[in-house]
Amino acid sequence: MAGGLVLSNSLIAAKPDTQPLKIAVIGCGDRGTGIMHILNGLPDMFRIIAVCDVLDFRLTSAQKLTKNSTTKAYTDYRKLLDDGEVEAVIVAVPLNMHYPIATDVIKSGRHLYLEKTMTYNIEQALELVKLMHGRSNQVLQVGHQYRYSPLYYRVKEMVNNGFLGKVTQVDCRWDRNGDWRRQVPQPGLERAINWRMYKQYSGGLMAELLSHQIDFINWVFDTHPQEFFATGGIDVFKDGRETYDNIQVMMRYPELGLIGNFGAMCGNAHDGYLFKIKGTLGSVSLLTDQGMFFPEKKLLNEKGTIDGVTGATRIVWNKEGGTPILSEPTKDGTWYAFKDFYKKVQAKELPDSNVLTGARTAISVHLANQSLYEKKISTWDKNYML
Repeated sequence: MAGGLVLSNSLIAAKPDTQPLKIAVIGCGDRGTGIMHILNGLPDMFRIIAVCDVLDFRLTSAQKLTKNSTTKAYTDYRKLLDDGEVEAVIVAVPLNMHYPIATDVIKSGRHLYLEKTMTYNIEQALELVKLMHGRSNQVLQVGHQYRYSPLYYRVKEMVNNGFLGKVTQVDCRWDRNGDWRRQVPQPGLERAINWRMYKQYSGGLMAELLSHQIDFINWVFDTHPQEFFATGGIDVFKDGRETYDNIQVMMRYPELGLIGNFGAMCGNAHDGYLFKIKGTLGSVSLLTDQGMFFPEKKLLNEKGTIDGVTGATRIVWNKEGGTPILSEPTKDGTWYAFKDFYKKVQAKELPDSNVLTGARTAISVHLANQSLYEKKISTWDKNYML
């Protein structure tokens, strides 16, 4: 494995338990409540028994979402961790609080679903890896949900099986046209609600959006970037925010001969989510729930059809020379991620998105932001090895 981070993943089988996992949600903003909706659709796997948030109005709304009159509500997560009924915890709080809360959850012995990006900085990522070392009966899954999507699994197989040839470039965007703000009921809550705008709490667009695509490339190639070249600014919404609303970063993977271009902006939504992986034999173009494969013309001229890409015996190309990777769109990646989280908890197995892979992506995000905000070329340090 590239990267040098080493985590013991000795697995101890556990007797399957068909009872729903008693789970608590810490952080009931947009992401936390979005996850709660997913869990409500998996009643055989999860039962939300507690919720926690520092904002009363969010806590009240979250309690109603659980569809459980006995759901407990906490404003202090430490008191939630004193509840002996809780078996697993979801942490969906501002990025700067991921590490301290995750640390307390792990030390309490609970299973943990920790939203991405795993940690606010590099030191915290390495410390979490150390903390999880040897805890083979305890599951920590990081919320990079595309690792669980059938579509993205298929693309990984295509790359690894050589359908794209030698991949030398990746183009990723995640754009929107809006200020990314949430309504603030009173001025004193500005930073608590719009924490993504402030460097004290947030990794900005790089951590909140592009980390998914960065993580996927790390996963497909079992690697991480070595060099980071970034630029950006507050170019659209000059409203007191600190994190940039227009960013572009290039990442170099020299051992692969690969360049990754990652960009996000708040001033134009035309491209939205865009993810292209380009090789000498073909390309894939991905949305979150569907994708197309485009062979290079030389390959199409030579073979006419290519078996094995979609599992069909013969592929019919569309007018642009491409074919769907899967026959129909996939569900929200979070749905697949939580189904797998449940399975991994029952079996006490290491998830695909775990503390080690989460650390590699968190370090990548931090180095990209370092290049972005400090206006310098950043490089992966060999001392990140454990």
